[in-house]
Amino acid sequence: MSLNTFGHLFRVTTWGESHGPALGATVDGVPPGINVDEAMLQNWLDKRKPGQNKYTTQRREPDAVKILSGVFEGQTTGTSVQLMIENTDQRSKDYGDIAEKFRPGHADITYFQKYGVRDYRGGGRSSARETAARVAAGGIARAALDTLMPGVEITGYMTQIGPHKIDRNRFDWDEISENPFWTPDAVSAEVWAGYLDELRKSGNSVGAVVEVVARGVPAGLGAPIYGKLDTDLAAAMMSINAVKGVEIGEGMAAAELTGEDNADEIFLGNDGQPVYSSNHAGGVLGGISTGQDVVVRFAVKPTSSILRPRQTITKTGQATEIITKGRHDPCVGIRAVPVGEAMMACVLLDHLLLHRGQVGDAGGTIG
Repeated sequence: MSLNTFGHLFRVTTWGESHGPALGATVDGVPPGINVDEAMLQNWLDKRKPGQNKYTTQRREPDAVKILSGVFEGQTTGTSVQLMIENTDQRSKDYGDIAEKFRPGHADITYFQKYGVRDYRGGGRSSARETAARVAAGGIARAALDTLMPGVEITGYMTQIGPHKIDRNRFDWDEISENPFWTPDAVSAEVWAGYLDELRKSGNSVGAVVEVVARGVPAGLGAPIYGKLDTDLAAAMMSINAVKGVEIGEGMAAAELTGEDNADEIFLGNDGQPVYSSNHAGGVLGGISTGQDVVVRFAVKPTSSILRPRQTITKTGQATEIITKGRHDPCVGIRAVPVGEAMMACVLLDHLLLHRGQVGDAGGTIG
């Protein structure tokens, strides 16, 4: 079982390799009558595509998405949507030197140990290039959410590069799209620029933290125990290439709080809806959304392909040294921002469909 599919009712299967002819996604469970076209999906892909600035890989891919099925006259038909993105700027020769070597930090060695064969051209399926298909699928999920759950806004941004964190007192939603790092802190953007310049020129890389917030999510999404909204969000974010840690709401920092501090006190608002004093829970209690912002945070490891010599072994077990040539991101977390947004959209739509299927209009009324 290869497990290239995620989701319950809204299901996304990705396919293709980093240096193959194309990659893409088969998206099933899409409600009919959703307005979708290639230009709309391209808007999200353009946020993720490589080569946009000196802080990302200089591989030049237009990431032009094609809709092959499931859409007729600009609307989804209810059948599966097939999406394809052609690869146009592969340089597989950059990887010829590593055909017999395992790159430290990469999945080369584990893919070989599991399958007995590996695609060494850019890592194949283990490459972050796979995430382009997720962003395209996320565009469909966003369009469906706009129709079925209007008012939901999904925004991702970077909160940390290496040791450098943002100052949340300077948080500005409007600043996120104004800098190459998708960060809400303009001062941090300037600091990060100098820091990454030095790393890039030295052939090194660094990790990052990305936060994704969904505003306007209604209460009631998610189910107890094994169908928790935060369970699926954590799994979705953890499945992104290079992600090594996920937090919901306060996350690991909750261990430092007392019960009195951590409990989000509840009041009744003027509109008759619950109002919370804080959001340590990240918008999810008992696996079910509270109506507050849903907050997910994930850590992305440093790009493993670096121009620094590292010790490794060959397929025959011989000790050797390796320098990974090619075009690589000094901080892959930058382009992980739109990927995190896409995964948030897919999970929210999936849980909305599950909720509608089981609960419908039932549910408790307060007041």
